[in-house]
Amino acid sequence: MITLAIAGKPNCGKSTFFTAATLAHAEIANYPFTTIDANHGVAYVRTECPCRELGVTCEVCENGVRYIPISLIDVAGLVPEAHKGRGLGNQFLDHLRQADAILHLIDASGGTDAEGNPVGVGEHDPLEDVGFIEREMTMWVYGIIEKHWQKIQRSSQQRTYSIAQAVADVFAGLGVTSEQVRDVEHELAIDLRRIGDEDLVAFCERLVQISKPMLVVGNKADQAPGPVLDRLASAEVIFASAAGELALRKAAEGGFITYHAGDADFSVNEGANLTDPQKAGLEAVRAVMRRWEGTGVQKAIDTAVYDLLDMIVVYPVEDESKFCDGQGRVLPDAFLMKWGSTPHDLAYQVHTDIGEGFLYAVDARKKMRIKEDHVLENGDIIKIVSTRR
Repeated sequence: MITLAIAGKPNCGKSTFFTAATLAHAEIANYPFTTIDANHGVAYVRTECPCRELGVTCEVCENGVRYIPISLIDVAGLVPEAHKGRGLGNQFLDHLRQADAILHLIDASGGTDAEGNPVGVGEHDPLEDVGFIEREMTMWVYGIIEKHWQKIQRSSQQRTYSIAQAVADVFAGLGVTSEQVRDVEHELAIDLRRIGDEDLVAFCERLVQISKPMLVVGNKADQAPGPVLDRLASAEVIFASAAGELALRKAAEGGFITYHAGDADFSVNEGANLTDPQKAGLEAVRAVMRRWEGTGVQKAIDTAVYDLLDMIVVYPVEDESKFCDGQGRVLPDAFLMKWGSTPHDLAYQVHTDIGEGFLYAVDARKKMRIKEDHVLENGDIIKIVSTRR
């Protein structure tokens, strides 16, 4: 399962974002290091289910919207020089090791300083926080490789020694591959066997960008001054109101409104007994949604999965004529696959045995047999024919 981590300085709304996205309990308070141990929960990626287009009845989606589970981690707040052990630094960075991508939350309102201490709204420039997590991770990764570097460089003089593999082995816990190491070496036009400290830091920075891609999310955007939002927008920051999303999710859970995560609006249910303050609060959230076509929470998750990680959604079926599995369930499964995946890759993701016994695949939409190395597209519905099924 894909794992996203929510990172940022204390008091930027990470735990509120986590709770809104998962409806799992996380302590929320206005003081640093509310989160000590990482919170783990299940969030969902949103996609349009093909059932309506195909004219079939699917029991899994909600009004034509499919939600695919992913893992979400809310880790402790990060402060400057965390890579040196400040705050909960090394513990925090180790939690990030588990993530495929990182949602870097910043306080778009400017109401917290660089270390997460509350200040007046607008007193801190949130643009100063952009790139903060990446810098800390870069120096943490550099600190790890530096301990091994002299030995690696000495060993690299051996003809059969692969320095790319040696670096990948050091960073195995981060999910770094030797191919990524070679790609960075080629991109930066450096020779790892002969680089100094400055180039090694640059190498670590690029390796972090590739292995742990980050999306900056400007939380508390509804409280931010207009000029600040304009500058954040130019930095490609996604705006969000985690508090607004949490209010909607709780109201929907209580039966007061109809709302699905990622919708651009909500409707108040008939007979909902709302107080005047509750009505006013919901209307305030609606104003935010009109401005950004939603609260931004689901958009951030979707953007991280589809854009940062280059994932597509593929639907495996057993009966290509009825788009169902062997028990007659229509479009029962949806898999997130890396862009460029093939039917054989899908077979392995369904089950190792099916992958090992792979014979061929059928495009259920076109009712056509496709090659083993055919590149899958988003929304494909595929029947796998295997000797192991």
